Amino acid sequence: MRKLLLILPLLIASPAGAAESWGLPGEQAASFAGIVVDIQCALTRDCPKDCGAGRRQLGLLKKDGALILAMKNADPFAGATRDLLPFCGKSVTVDGLFTSNEGVRAFALQRIKPPGGEWIAANGFVRDWVKAHNSSEAEEWYRHDEAAQARIKTEGKLGLGPGQ
Repeated sequence: MRKLLLILPLLIASPAGAAESWGLPGEQAASFAGIVVDIQCALTRDCPKDCGAGRRQLGLLKKDGALILAMKNADPFAGATRDLLPFCGKSVTVDGLFTSNEGVRAFALQRIKPPGGEWIAANGFVRDWVKAHNSSEAEEWYRHDEAAQARIKTEGKLGLGPGQ
């Protein structure tokens, strides 16, 4: 009986790949396998080496032929390219949320798992930013980034001009 009580919490805990809700309208948790691809390459056959070396939008090609646009990762104001790029052309399992807006469906990447590997949090952008800026301000990096602040000063918070 004692062993059962010790094991029971492990049995009812959420699975290691369970996506975390972000409270987005119409969000749907998803975990699936696919090959990391350069979206432009998949659509036009314009395929530079290394999936564009981080300068292109990356996505996932599922076995059924569905091309999934990965637009976001777990970092605020950062895309999924940084986290997917090391897996360019490789099979992975991903975990995250599907969202839809005006008929456009996109995937918000939260974690990646290479074959036989462990889950990796999709927060590489912030890890890189903290290292490059020798800072501990990871949670709100954008408030402490000189380039982001300069752009906000010239373009406004919404990109509509100063004061907007």
